[in-house]
Amino acid sequence: MSEQSAVEQPLAGAGAKSGSFLERISPNVRMGLLAVLAALALWMIATGINSEMGLFWAYGLAFGFVLQRSRFCFASAFRDIFLLQHGRTLKGVLAGLAVATLGFGLVMSKQVPNPSLGFLPPEANVLPIGLHLVVGGLIFGVGMVVAGGCVSGSVYRMGEGYLASWVSFAGILVGLLVTSYTWNWWWDLSIADGWRIWLPTYFGHGGAIALTLLTLLGVYLLVVWWESRSGMVIPETPFAGSDDEGFRARIGDNLRQTFVHGWPAVTGGVALGALNVMFFYTAHPWGFTGELSRWMLGISNALGVGPGELLGAASLPGCTLDVSESGLLSHMFFLVWGMVMGSFVAALFSGEFKIRRPRQNRRYVQAAGGGVFMGVGAALAMGCTIGAFFSAIPSLGLNGWVFAVFLAIGAWIGTQIIQRID
Repeated sequence: MSEQSAVEQPLAGAGAKSGSFLERISPNVRMGLLAVLAALALWMIATGINSEMGLFWAYGLAFGFVLQRSRFCFASAFRDIFLLQHGRTLKGVLAGLAVATLGFGLVMSKQVPNPSLGFLPPEANVLPIGLHLVVGGLIFGVGMVVAGGCVSGSVYRMGEGYLASWVSFAGILVGLLVTSYTWNWWWDLSIADGWRIWLPTYFGHGGAIALTLLTLLGVYLLVVWWESRSGMVIPETPFAGSDDEGFRARIGDNLRQTFVHGWPAVTGGVALGALNVMFFYTAHPWGFTGELSRWMLGISNALGVGPGELLGAASLPGCTLDVSESGLLSHMFFLVWGMVMGSFVAALFSGEFKIRRPRQNRRYVQAAGGGVFMGVGAALAMGCTIGAFFSAIPSLGLNGWVFAVFLAIGAWIGTQIIQRID
């Protein structure tokens, strides 16, 4: 995209004597400002219904904005390691996990001051480990690569106008519903007796945080070593600021860096990690496939074809299949669509919004099939790359690392698949 960007254009023309102020603002900025007004109006409506709904809408906007600006996608983080042998996005993921680990550790140390007593923090994503987690990680890893994006990647691309991502999102909904009919079987086989291992129970808060950070450092060094073997390192695109040192030019540069120029993956990861800590402090860890399952279970139950009682689902944290009947509007509903709206706003400002159709119709099939796989994997693992990974590892649960290992294996398998079908 040209550096003569959506924000740069109005700044460059602001000194012109002819034309009104609105005429000097580029179309992208005008559309972005209108979208901001719409987002604020929806925030007021949500707050009027319930203050928590307004808060979750605001968080959703922030998450979506950061995802789009940094083009942060867990699928590309794992896929690019195997396909292109570079770890730019994965380094951003590791940075976000480190920030979230420190913040989550502080929050949980207040919730459970003495972890040796065996109590678990009530909202942390410490989930049962078993065959379901292995299978869920593998299936999700395959699905996200085949679909061309994980759940978070699909959401921000939906806001950018990618039709295939909307198809993938629909596939995720189907996969969640399909797996709900087998939930009780999996519960008896693996979930009910699965180990819920919270590292502070064995190492204390400080030891668990240190162990997690050292492991993240080890993974980072492994990524750097992997890149060095191939010599494939893709640097971030440097920002070219104005030569003018004046106040107005500097403000313009700051606006372009924020709203137009792509953010480094590490910046996006750190921002998402910090937002996750704030979200955990005010409510619970970031995640939303549980809300998607609530929609599908609600529809199927209304049609009289629901899966019936889901054993133990209501007793588990994370993004477990949600059987609650709180109606269409819930706080998590506003989080999910707030993320789409936040990405839409960011895409408008940066000039990156465009209705995009796949060049080949088989991409729709890929997106749908990969989405279904992601839905199945997320249901079994009780979370996607956000809930079962990006929020589970900072929760200091061993389940987050187990999911990560098999997610990576699944991503490698998915990479082999797309190399043969592309």
